[in-house]
Amino acid sequence: MARRRGVVSGLLLMLLGAWGAIIPFVGHSFSYGFTPDNTWTWTAARGWLEVLPGAATFFGGAVLTVSADRVSATIAGWLAAAAGAWFVLGTVIAPIWSAGNIGVPVGSTDHAVLERIGMFDGLGLVIVLLAAIALGRVSVLDRVAVEPDPLDSGAVNVVELPEYAAETPATAPATTTARASAPAPVVEEPMPTSPTAPRN
Repeated sequence: MARRRGVVSGLLLMLLGAWGAIIPFVGHSFSYGFTPDNTWTWTAARGWLEVLPGAATFFGGAVLTVSADRVSATIAGWLAAAAGAWFVLGTVIAPIWSAGNIGVPVGSTDHAVLERIGMFDGLGLVIVLLAAIALGRVSVLDRVAVEPDPLDSGAVNVVELPEYAAETPATAPATTTARASAPAPVVEEPMPTSPTAPRN
């Protein structure tokens, strides 16, 4: 497939993946993030729920950007889609397997909504959308123009007949009819002469 198929989606996925993996560590420098509110503080929950899906999204986007192979690009697209879904669902199912406490958003209620959208739910939805677009573009087959090889003995050349050739069968019977209806030549026979009477 053409390499340009996944360039735009791949670059956007790389940016979103980098954002998702780095923002929990640097967001507190401008009051954006979840507790603990210390910059570059590592926790197990951040590793499983933010760094891991962010890195998977970045890797999938990088493969989509440079790949010209349909199989590898498809796998990368599905990896990015799964990572986006993990951003959305990870915080929901994390308590089942004790991934750790992700914390709570800092700031006011409105600010907390923006933090949750920009770090988890909204981020994951946009990643899934871009991955789906990339998968759609990758799955489309290229149109290949097949031209006959002039050196191939099996090639068939189609010759289009001129317009008057199609009218020939229709005019042929008319000519035949005209010839058949022509009058036959008339042959004149000599008139019989009466015998002359004998003289006395």
